[in-house]
Amino acid sequence: MTTINLDTGFPETALQFLADLRENNTREWFEQSRDRYENDLMDTAVALVETVGTRLQSHFPHVRYDTARNGSGSLMRIYRDTRFSKDKTPYKDRIAMGFPLSEGKKMQVPSFGLQITPDDCGLIAGVLGFSKDQLKQYREAVVDDTHGHALLHAIDTVTQQGDYSIGGTHYKRPPRGFEMPNDERDPYLLHNGLWVSMPAIARAQVTQPDFVDTVVSHFVAIYPVVAWLEEVLT
Repeated sequence: MTTINLDTGFPETALQFLADLRENNTREWFEQSRDRYENDLMDTAVALVETVGTRLQSHFPHVRYDTARNGSGSLMRIYRDTRFSKDKTPYKDRIAMGFPLSEGKKMQVPSFGLQITPDDCGLIAGVLGFSKDQLKQYREAVVDDTHGHALLHAIDTVTQQGDYSIGGTHYKRPPRGFEMPNDERDPYLLHNGLWVSMPAIARAQVTQPDFVDTVVSHFVAIYPVVAWLEEVLT
C-alpha cells in the first residue's frame, strides 16, 4: 500500500476517481481502472480510516475501527446490491466508513459515520435503524423522566454548537402501550432510529489540510446524543 499523507487534505486523485466512476459506472470501465481504484481510492480510504479512527480514540478510547478492505471492517463495500433496485449500476460513486462505539451489527450500534462523494463529505452519528429490542429500550428511555429529559438536554447541547439536525422520524402515530409524556419528548416516540447530521462539507474543504481536524471536531461536538444512545441501549 502506498503511504498516504492526509496532512495535506483528502487527495484530488481519489475524488477524481469517484467522479470518473460516476460517469463510467460499468464493470468494464472499473476493471480497466482497477489500479486507480486500489492506489488512488482504496489506499486513501484506508489511510483515512486509520487517521480518523486514531484521532477519535484520543477523545473516546472505546471507538473501534478496522482497516479491512472487504467490507468487514470500517469501510463499506463499493459494490451495489442491485437485486431489488431499478438502478442496475454496479458501483457506488462514493466511499463510506463507520466508527462504532460498541460491538454489534454496523447499522444498529451507536457509531460515527463518514461518506465522501465526488462533490462533498457528509457526517452522521447515532443509530440509523433500531432493532426490535432496541426500539423498545429507546421508547422506554424516552418516556422515562430521567432518561427522557437527558435526551432533550443532549439534543439541546448539540444543536447549540452548530447547524446540526436530528433525524430518525418514521412513524405517523405514537406507539401503542407507551403513554405520551405530553411535552417536548413526544416527537421522539415517532422515531425508528436516532442520529445527528450536518450540512455537507464542500469538496473544496475536503482537500484542505484541516479536513481531518474538521471531521473530528464535528464528531466531538455531536457526541452527547451518541453518548445518550450508548447509555440507554446497553
